[in-house]
Amino acid sequence: MRLEELDYDLPKGQVAQRPLEHREASRLFAMDRRSGAFKDHLFADFPSLLRGDELLVLNNTRVIRARLFGRRMGIHSQPPSRATRHEHLQGKVEIFLTREIEEDTWEALVRPGRKMHIGERVLLGEGELEAEVIGRGELGLRTMRLTSRDSRSVLEHVERIGHVPLPPYIDRADETSDRERYQTVFAKHPGAIAAPTAGLHFTPEILEKIRRRGAEICELTLHVGLGTFQPIHSETLEGHVMHGESYEIPEETTERINAAYRAKRPILAIGTTVVRALEDAAHRAQSENTKRLISAGRAEAHLFIVPGFRFRVVDGLLTNFHLPRSTLLALVCAFGGREKILTAYRHAVQAGYRFYSYGDCMLIR
Repeated sequence: MRLEELDYDLPKGQVAQRPLEHREASRLFAMDRRSGAFKDHLFADFPSLLRGDELLVLNNTRVIRARLFGRRMGIHSQPPSRATRHEHLQGKVEIFLTREIEEDTWEALVRPGRKMHIGERVLLGEGELEAEVIGRGELGLRTMRLTSRDSRSVLEHVERIGHVPLPPYIDRADETSDRERYQTVFAKHPGAIAAPTAGLHFTPEILEKIRRRGAEICELTLHVGLGTFQPIHSETLEGHVMHGESYEIPEETTERINAAYRAKRPILAIGTTVVRALEDAAHRAQSENTKRLISAGRAEAHLFIVPGFRFRVVDGLLTNFHLPRSTLLALVCAFGGREKILTAYRHAVQAGYRFYSYGDCMLIR
């Protein structure tokens, strides 16, 4: 499938730059994926749109303040010469943490990256946190070992001195309010570098209304990383390789999903990250020859969902509007049908919907 088949026109003014004052005030576009029929709502209507027997699956990952700024300090075992010492002390560096490999060791994007060699150190904040390049990888990635230089943990320093990793289409610096609004109300486990944005619309009151409606709610954790937003550089989807993202599905969630499947109750994924985790877990279960629909536990999702994909688990999807020519739009088109989804997007543009992370959402069933 050619990348141009996932394209649409969007006026720049419809890219949401800030969240609405109230989470539930966003608009909701509801679409029947079989007929393509649709209707405009507010997200506050979402509980009333449910049948009442659904199983909603949330992603409870927590966004870390993954953008760190510091200054170069040279090679660890090689004192800088007089000629380079000034460059190192003045050389500002941005480190964007993308995935934790093991405790305090991360894959990261570094700017400027070309001059950053193995052994190079960066002092972050006021010097209380140090990062050292210990490896180089594909896509310009570096492996960084973070070390606390006082009694606080690495993650404590990251949360204190780091910046909220807003997407590049939000054309402003992060603000104090983003620390709360670029986070779901059910976020628990830190590790994501981008929010599972479909979850940003929920409030505790909305969640309670969903439960009163009769629907059930369970959770999993997928730490959103490069796999979710890495651009497609090839001309076709088949030429793109997904970057892995770690996820964990608790045994309790697995039991609820398997029970809902047996009872033929709709399984509604809140966000594309949930779809990716559930469908990857279904592939694992099949390869393991288990009698369960999905497997519990930790795994790495490399699944690239494109039109023609056979969904084993998900019956419904709540998702935001996504970038053209992106892996996320490919997933949504796989679920709802490319022509129907692009028709829906054209309507959303004409109707003035707000797009992307802080924008409105759509319900596809």
